[in-house]
Amino acid sequence: MAKHLNMARWLLLLTLIWTLVLVMLGAWVRLSDAGLGCPDWPGCYGRITPPEAAHDIAHAERAFGGEVDPSKGWKEMIHRYAVGGYGVLMLLACAALWRQRHRDAIPALLILAPLVVLVFQALLGMWTVTLKLMPIVVTAHLLGGMSLIALLSALAVRSRPAAGLSHAGLAPLAATALLLCFAQIALGGWVSSNYAALACNGFPACQGGLAPPAGLAEALRPDRALGLSADGVPLTITHLAAIHWLHRLGALLLLVVVGLTAWRARRIAPRHAALLALSLVIQIGLGIANVLLSLPLPLAVLHNGGAALLLMVITTLLVRCRQEIRHAEPLAHLSFAR
Repeated sequence: MAKHLNMARWLLLLTLIWTLVLVMLGAWVRLSDAGLGCPDWPGCYGRITPPEAAHDIAHAERAFGGEVDPSKGWKEMIHRYAVGGYGVLMLLACAALWRQRHRDAIPALLILAPLVVLVFQALLGMWTVTLKLMPIVVTAHLLGGMSLIALLSALAVRSRPAAGLSHAGLAPLAATALLLCFAQIALGGWVSSNYAALACNGFPACQGGLAPPAGLAEALRPDRALGLSADGVPLTITHLAAIHWLHRLGALLLLVVVGLTAWRARRIAPRHAALLALSLVIQIGLGIANVLLSLPLPLAVLHNGGAALLLMVITTLLVRCRQEIRHAEPLAHLSFAR
């Protein structure tokens, strides 16, 4: 039995690491402008590999229109191949956890949730292509990947014995931090999917001031295509700057709340508090560096990875809080019985 439990945890850890890699790989594809490297799904120009030979490229251009770029096609297909292997690994990990769910008191819904999200992720991946990088779909695809990070992190905590520390007082603050983290990731996805990362030409000012640029309401409309308003009018740089400005405001709010969470956790969980503070500083630093250095690809990809890491740390802390609350309740009952 112990051997089986150990295997389940190793599979879960590998799945979590693979998820983190996929989030960063998806960011690399998107930021390399290869999101439409294959105009169809799940293949690439009707093939399992991108066309490279001259006659295959000519045939693909006649059949699908536009110019074929094999390098972009390969970037997109590498991501799809990795997703295929990930699906198999996810099934194995969830099956192993299912067998031990009663022993570790893991809710069945928590084990099944990643599989449901994974199916929806596959649909979002298809719609990303068929709807031509529609911002709301691309952002939802990013949030789906981050949701998998959070769910697998929660499973990792639940599959291990409780740490024995009391975190109950931190639970509301950690939950608030988690919600804000997801909201900030959504805003970051909206910035990236609208190619607004460099719309603010300075820091901390945006377009020469600290006030929000005009056009924020129009820029946040979900029912519009890439680069266009809901009425089909091209967005201006002011619209894009407004999106970026809102993301910066969210970063400031997240800095305060997550910083406070780390400060409150420093006495009862010093290592976790230090990791939370370090993750926050790294992520904020990466965001500023991307603006000041004009969005170099490695830093932009790392910024996505930093968001996933911060989300993992906050989720782990919150689940530990809830876990300790559940363990403390029976003990309180026993103390009254005495």
